[in-house]
Amino acid sequence: MAGTNRRFIFSLEPVLEVRRERERSAMLRVAELERERLAAEERLRTMSAEADRARVELRECLAGPGREMAVRGVRMQAAALFSLHGRTHAGALTLAGVLKRLETARAELLKATTDRKAVERLRERRLEEWRTGVRRAEAKQVDEITTAASARAMAHGGTRAGAEVVR
Repeated sequence: MAGTNRRFIFSLEPVLEVRRERERSAMLRVAELERERLAAEERLRTMSAEADRARVELRECLAGPGREMAVRGVRMQAAALFSLHGRTHAGALTLAGVLKRLETARAELLKATTDRKAVERLRERRLEEWRTGVRRAEAKQVDEITTAASARAMAHGGTRAGAEVVR
C-alpha cells in the first residue's frame, strides 16, 4: 500500500499520558491517606484502651482500703484520665481531618480515572476508524489491481488462463 501510513498515530497521546500520570498521582495520594487513616485509627484505639485502663485504676483507688492514700491517687488518676480524654479528642479530630482529606482524594481519583477513560475511549474510536480506513484502502487497491488485470486480459483478446472476467 504505497503512500498509506501503516502505523496508527493518536494525536492526543501526550494528553492520555498526562491523564494516566494524574491518575497514578491520585492513587498514590489515596494510598498515603489510607495509611494515615489506619495509623490515626490505631492511635485512637490505643488511647481509648489507655483511658479504659485509667478509669479502672481510678475506680480501684476509690474502692481501695487506704482512704488517706486514695485521695492523692484519685487526684493523680483523675488528672491522667483528663489528659487521656484530651488526647483522645485530639486524635478523633485528627482522624476526622484525615477522613475528610481521604474523601477529597478519592473524589479526585474518580475524576482522574474518568478523564483517562474518556481519552482512552476516544483513542479506541480513532483506532477503529483508522483500521476501517486501512481496510477500505486495501480493498480499493485490490479492486484496482483486479480491474487493471481484467482490462489487460480483455485487451489481449479475451481471457487469459486463470483470469476470470466479472460482468
